[in-house]
Amino acid sequence: MTIPSAATPSTTAGSGQHGHATAPAGAPRGRGSLGPVGLVLAGGVSVQFGGALAVTLMPRAGALGVVTLRLLVAALVLMVLCRPKLRGHSRADWGTVIVFGVAMAAMNGLFYQSVARIPLGPAVTLEVLGPLALSVLASRRAVNLVWAALALAGVFLLGGGGFSSLDPLGVVFALAAGAMWAAYIVFSARTGRRFPQADGLALAMAVAAVLFLPLGVIESGTKLLDPTVLGLGAAVAVLSSVLPYTLELLALRRLPASTFAILMSLEPALAAAAGFLILDQALSTAEAAAIALVIAASMGAVRTQVGRGRAKGAGAAS
Repeated sequence: MTIPSAATPSTTAGSGQHGHATAPAGAPRGRGSLGPVGLVLAGGVSVQFGGALAVTLMPRAGALGVVTLRLLVAALVLMVLCRPKLRGHSRADWGTVIVFGVAMAAMNGLFYQSVARIPLGPAVTLEVLGPLALSVLASRRAVNLVWAALALAGVFLLGGGGFSSLDPLGVVFALAAGAMWAAYIVFSARTGRRFPQADGLALAMAVAAVLFLPLGVIESGTKLLDPTVLGLGAAVAVLSSVLPYTLELLALRRLPASTFAILMSLEPALAAAAGFLILDQALSTAEAAAIALVIAASMGAVRTQVGRGRAKGAGAAS
């Protein structure tokens, strides 16, 4: 997998196609320098608790049905709130948003097929290997390789040192979802630079919902119209799509893909917490140690990026 240069625009600044200024990604701004990090963390908490809620909904609507509800409700909410313009966009703009939507649909579909077969914690642990691989490929600093390696060690420790006891098909689905997650990161960043506010996200979500609707109807049929299923599906959509995707898109306007990808290493820890609180999945000592490793790696990545931005600012001032 190759990472487009647009995914890590850490040395460029200018104006977007719609006249919105775009700051250098990863360049801190005084006290608000950790703002993008807070957005990523809030999005991570939301998506993992939404995922745990989705697991409880699967017996009622099936994995594909849950994904369909999640994408469809999220698309309707975002289209109503954002009211994105359909005119005035280039062919490249539409190409980017369509690929973003395809990646989003595939990521969600593959992940929910995974958690239908294996526990939430191991599924997210395997899925996060995609963003970790992206962090290594997109990074231009050797120290980021250290943070990625530390996070990777935590990921495997969280998985108990191996995944041989898991359903092989569930493992394959989780790994494939990780690959789509990496693509999501790249094209979320590109979409955020081509469209104002969350307009591109709303359009991409609509693309994903349209692509997935036939699959959900085939698997779940009239179950999707049950009031309880609709209500829970709407909650999953808000927690797992509307809030996290919006927060992540905004964060990617100020964070390079490499730092964002390592921050995604926190997802297994958040998933373990959600599994414990909602699904009664207890943590072992090894899993707690793994969470500590992953958090340490993410904090290291953030400190490296903030330090780099300050060094650039000091150099420009002198």
